[in-house]
Amino acid sequence: MFKPLRLIRPNTKIPFAEFRLTAFTFSFLLIIGSIFSLLVYGLNFGIDFRGGILMEVRSEKNMDISDIRAELEKLKLGEVNIQRFGKDTDILIRIQRQDGAEKEQIAAIELVKATLGSSIDYRRTEFVGPTVGEELKEAGLLAVGLALLSILIYIWMRFEWQFGVGALIALTHDIITTIGLFAILHYEFNLATVAAILTIAGYSINDTVVVYDRVRENLRKYKKLDLVSLFNMSINETLSRTTMTSLTTLLALFSIFFFGGAVLADFALAMIWGVCIGTYSSVFIAVPLLLYVNLKRGEEDESGLQAPQDEMPK
Repeated sequence: MFKPLRLIRPNTKIPFAEFRLTAFTFSFLLIIGSIFSLLVYGLNFGIDFRGGILMEVRSEKNMDISDIRAELEKLKLGEVNIQRFGKDTDILIRIQRQDGAEKEQIAAIELVKATLGSSIDYRRTEFVGPTVGEELKEAGLLAVGLALLSILIYIWMRFEWQFGVGALIALTHDIITTIGLFAILHYEFNLATVAAILTIAGYSINDTVVVYDRVRENLRKYKKLDLVSLFNMSINETLSRTTMTSLTTLLALFSIFFFGGAVLADFALAMIWGVCIGTYSSVFIAVPLLLYVNLKRGEEDESGLQAPQDEMPK
């Protein structure tokens, strides 16, 4: 018979909570670096937010990006960004928004098509105006803010307020560092990235809730056990589930990143970072923060089935 796959040995006793000061310092530097990068470099907003023309094209033969860029620059359409994705026959063309209304954007698209020729397969063509872009920025910011508020209310109702504070700080840490990553790498920040951030928030809080639930259960079981030891035990008891979930998710995300094309690459990158940083924050940030918020131990269940204990299981 096959034995179940275990990445983590049973009864591990890794002292996660004892590394809290190192983890807090590392996270603080990450957040400062993210904010600094955001202020200095800013975000490379995609066509969704700043407006412009996007064309996804495919050719039967390999296309030379430098030659295509040289041809399009002759058209005097402003900033032109060209990148290859997927196969060597596929490229993505981004052109800044043209002065004027819809008529001018369509004229620019037709001009590009005439330059590239009829042998090219124009798989996707779209343009976004600046007004719509600003509305999408506001909607994206509102969506992230409401997501954080909703998660805070959920944690507050399910646990005590101390858990809600810890979860919100860890979640804010994940979102800020994800945005900072895009500022540092200057990857395109678009609607797919906003969707990834919201997904990260849900994934991270799910991880945190699993560990918090075990912490709450152990608080009722071990009345006299010091909190550091109790937190270490709770994290280790859920560590196998956490690592397996993260690993299987990362396997799918890396496949999307390398083989999903340029449209999904930004989403996959944000998710890959989010899964890693979310797992880290659930273990090293969310739980150790409970040491500093005057956490109170819960009362014994009325059923009496869970008798208080003073020592950790051997």
